[in-house]
Amino acid sequence: MRDVLDVHTHTIASGHAYNTMMEMIHEAQRKELEVYGITEHAPRMTGTCTDFYFHNLKVVPERHGDLELLLGIELNILDQYGTVDLEEPYLGQMDVAIASLHLPCIKPGSREYNTECLISAMKNPHINIIGHPDDGRFPVDFEAVVQAAKEYHTLLEVNNNSLNPRCFRQNARENDAAMLRLCKKYGVPVIMASDAHYYEDILNHELAMDVLREVDFPEELVVNTDREKLYPFINKYIGR
Repeated sequence: MRDVLDVHTHTIASGHAYNTMMEMIHEAQRKELEVYGITEHAPRMTGTCTDFYFHNLKVVPERHGDLELLLGIELNILDQYGTVDLEEPYLGQMDVAIASLHLPCIKPGSREYNTECLISAMKNPHINIIGHPDDGRFPVDFEAVVQAAKEYHTLLEVNNNSLNPRCFRQNARENDAAMLRLCKKYGVPVIMASDAHYYEDILNHELAMDVLREVDFPEELVVNTDREKLYPFINKYIGR
């Protein structure tokens, strides 16, 4: 499978990643990515950057040679109303916005509660991707989540880091397989993400691809295969 983009990664600015922005960009160039995204953790995450970091991303060039750089954010979903931790107008100015459930920022609730959290976040037109919906500590109704992703034009992520046996997320492989079967059923696109916190993990989608193969997921529904598939889903290009 052709794989030309990775838009969920972190630098030292996130507080628990280990490389600078330029170290990550150089690795993305070395791996000949076409589109590369840096999405630092939003302000409610322990140790991450402040609002002003995101306000000032305009100073960073959007092209580095042949590499297109997307500068965005991984938001924390804070409640069942889809509240996140970056306010307008700055959220709409992010090239790409991922929204995720993270234990430091929200406690897991019932299956119904967690599902409502994700669906409410999808209703925000500036949220483009739901990050690692596979975490079994936050059980969700995948059928409802997949149908909502189709309705609100939101990408669902297959997070390679979740599938790493050393990751603290639970039952990710089983959950990803269940989600992907439903995405296949309803024709809902997905995006593979490395969730890299160290430069060598950029474009590491090996475990995600294993699950895609396991469920015989159609390549045409994987946006990583062509940058033009990604553009209609992200803030940088929506409405242009």
